[in-house]
Amino acid sequence: MQRPAQGIRAVVATLTLSCAMSAAQAFFNDDEARKAIVDLRNRVTAVDDAGKTRSAELVAANAQLVEQLTALRRSLLDLNNQLEAMRGELAKLRGNDEQIMRDLAELQTRQKDASQTMDDRLRKIEPVKVAIDGREAVVEQEEKRAYEEAIAAIRGGDFDKSVALLSNFQRRFIGSAYTDSVRFWQGNALYGKRDYKEAITAFRTFVTGAADHPRAPEALLALANSQAEMKNPAAARKTIEELMKAYPQSEAALAGKERLASIR
Repeated sequence: MQRPAQGIRAVVATLTLSCAMSAAQAFFNDDEARKAIVDLRNRVTAVDDAGKTRSAELVAANAQLVEQLTALRRSLLDLNNQLEAMRGELAKLRGNDEQIMRDLAELQTRQKDASQTMDDRLRKIEPVKVAIDGREAVVEQEEKRAYEEAIAAIRGGDFDKSVALLSNFQRRFIGSAYTDSVRFWQGNALYGKRDYKEAITAFRTFVTGAADHPRAPEALLALANSQAEMKNPAAARKTIEELMKAYPQSEAALAGKERLASIR
């Protein structure tokens, strides 16, 4: 009878051990689940924290980018303002350049006109080369005009005017290249107005001062004629003899030789 009881106890013990093992296994399974849940939560929290951190970083980066874009816009705006200002300055400079070019052109025109005016004035006053009784000389233009005016008066038969002009010429242009010629023509003008006494003085002054002048022979002949008109034949003959001796080959000497016959 003991064997069956032992068997029953064995079965009960086996069942008890089995239940205990099942309960222990269930306990261990719940603990692992909790650990898995905790681990999952930790992972979720870490991911969430990482997401928040990343989001914050993105927000900060976005704010920095916005700030950079704002600064860039300001820089572009400043650059555009500077560019507009430079365009304005360039336009102003171009306008100034155009004005300067106009002013320069006007100045050049004025300078050209002034130079032309100056050249015209210089041409009126600058010395000129002339031929005086076969000799070249350089004289002032005013001097030349005064001489030509006096000679024109002689050719026109206005001897009084010519004498006045020639006398004035000698006072104004002392040492002129025309001096000898002026003295010669003054003698002729005096002869033309029948002022023989002054004509004699003028001719003698001319011959004494310019014995080598081409018109010296003519002056001596005119001097002799003036002396003849003054009823001084002796003086006239003496002057003609002087003429023939000093300038024997001259036309005036030949004319003087013929004139001797008529001097009484």
